[in-house]
Amino acid sequence: MPPDEQRIADYLGRLPEDQRDALEQLRSVIRDSLPELEECISYGIPAFCLDGKPLGSYGASKKHCAFYPMDPDLLAAHLEELSGFETSKGTIRFQPGTPLPVISVREIVLERAASIRRTN
Repeated sequence: MPPDEQRIADYLGRLPEDQRDALEQLRSVIRDSLPELEECISYGIPAFCLDGKPLGSYGASKKHCAFYPMDPDLLAAHLEELSGFETSKGTIRFQPGTPLPVISVREIVLERAASIRRTN
């Protein structure tokens, strides 16, 4: 297993089952949305990169799970559809039993990818 894959497995393996399951579900939606993404570790948490640039990351704390789209303007454009979730400048927080809407995650991932590709 490559080093980042092992670090991601270790990270997820340390989480309580409900958080691990929620983040695995988010991870799957992200991967399915853009299969060419590479998984990596960024700032100590699992992340995805596209063409060597960070696309987004995800993680957990004691009280919630989070998705970090790494583009505050992009996140701001999706605030209405994410109104039931706690958000901040670059974070969408969610509870393990209340996953993020698949369609929203897919749209954010694809829009973030388009933004990265425009700058290449």
